[in-house]
Amino acid sequence: MGSRVPELIDALVTQLSADPALAGVRVADGPEVTESTAPDWLIVGFNGDPDGDFQAAQTVGGWSGLSPAGREEQLQLTLAAIASRGSTDVRAARARVYEISGRLEVLLAADPSLGLRSLEVAIEATQLVQDQTEQGAQAQLLITVAGRAFT
Repeated sequence: MGSRVPELIDALVTQLSADPALAGVRVADGPEVTESTAPDWLIVGFNGDPDGDFQAAQTVGGWSGLSPAGREEQLQLTLAAIASRGSTDVRAARARVYEISGRLEVLLAADPSLGLRSLEVAIEATQLVQDQTEQGAQAQLLITVAGRAFT
């Protein structure tokens, strides 16, 4: 069974990594094993929870006469914007995750297909998680990008 999820992830990582407004933000392709101390992250295909279930995407599909191959895929992809501050200023962390996710919103508004044939996606939902850790305030914005593609 073919899926458009791998090329969607690749397109997002490539285009977000090239965004000059995200300079200083670590754009990651799924979970990484790293010793990076970057305070700001945008992770494609992972919710940022090292104790979680590591689900990257979900798809459902069916047959359609709208594509030469005849298969439509509805997909949901998980992303996480994470901002850590070295202080207890949760307001600053929260503002930063919304700045980071705003770049994703701009990218998808400019081209919902991300340059890929027969694909269209948008931000479907977000969930804000805020925490005070030993390293200071941290905010995570869990993002669901959803849409449909034909394979």
